[in-house]
Amino acid sequence: MSGETLNPTAPPRVAPRTPRLPKSLLYSIFARIGGWGLDTDAFETLRASYRGGFLGKAIAYDNRQNEIPASKIQSLRWHPVRLLSSLDRPYYYGAKKKYLDWIASRQLGTGQYDLFHSWSGDCLESLRVAQGKGIPSIVEIPTWHRDFAERVAPRAEPLRSKQRTPIGRWKNELVLRSGRSIEEYDLATLLLVLSERAAETFRESGMAKEKLFYLPRGVDVQRFKPGVRPPIFRAIFSGALIERKGIHHLLEAWHRLNLKDAELWLLGSIHEEAKPHLKEFWRANIRTIGFARDVEKYLSQATIHIFPSQLEGSAKVTYEAAACGLPQVVTRESGDVVRDGVEGII
Repeated sequence: MSGETLNPTAPPRVAPRTPRLPKSLLYSIFARIGGWGLDTDAFETLRASYRGGFLGKAIAYDNRQNEIPASKIQSLRWHPVRLLSSLDRPYYYGAKKKYLDWIASRQLGTGQYDLFHSWSGDCLESLRVAQGKGIPSIVEIPTWHRDFAERVAPRAEPLRSKQRTPIGRWKNELVLRSGRSIEEYDLATLLLVLSERAAETFRESGMAKEKLFYLPRGVDVQRFKPGVRPPIFRAIFSGALIERKGIHHLLEAWHRLNLKDAELWLLGSIHEEAKPHLKEFWRANIRTIGFARDVEKYLSQATIHIFPSQLEGSAKVTYEAAACGLPQVVTRESGDVVRDGVEGII
């Protein structure tokens, strides 16, 4: 028959490729190792690399765990930048990030490492050194491409000091600019994104899909597990009470629903921008709990989790709520945990 090959020669057998792990990883992060939130993410990454036998060194602002030997972690807790702590936040945080970057870049310059892993905004100079030495690099993206994130949740560019003095010019050099992240994207070998929506923002900006690696978050199922459902309908929101996470939409919807025998628990720090919305849409069945470390205690007492965020990489709380067996009402921007009509409603 036309188009067919009879008795084709069998293709040569190719031995499967064996994944090659790095020998010595340098990891840097503007956080602590062990604790809560991003500190937990850092610890899980380092624990995996340590167990894999390729953790060279981690550089962070404190070490709050005991599983990984302290000799593997360079703590910057008592860093000299503390002397600048009286400066306004944009200057002080900029100085801390640049100091972390400087320390990491000097380590890379020693030639002791064959892989570098850091976070967006923390590592521009380090990436320049890594590229110059041919060291592969990974940059983790906590949310979206910087340009897309600015469209959804604009952040005012930090004001430059108006002092026309050497000190004023020096302070201006401390402030981090948005172009820093963009250059990091270009220099990195690989970008870790936490959700399909996050990956979309990079592809739509022209980033090659081969440079993106989709790495969902995880959850401790021993800590987060289903509890006894409450006798009344209890909705819960867990996260900072800010507009970017949709707190104003949730409060307005709750006010309009005016449900009987129901409660809304708000678990998270109350920011100034949320206070007008709390005042406008307040009802007696709303409970503000504030920030809590034992999030599982509250999730396990709820009926449903609501998280109408406008911008996330992949919100960890959606994993935690799922592990607690809660149906969820979320946005696509919250991450990929919930499938519409399966684990909840998008």
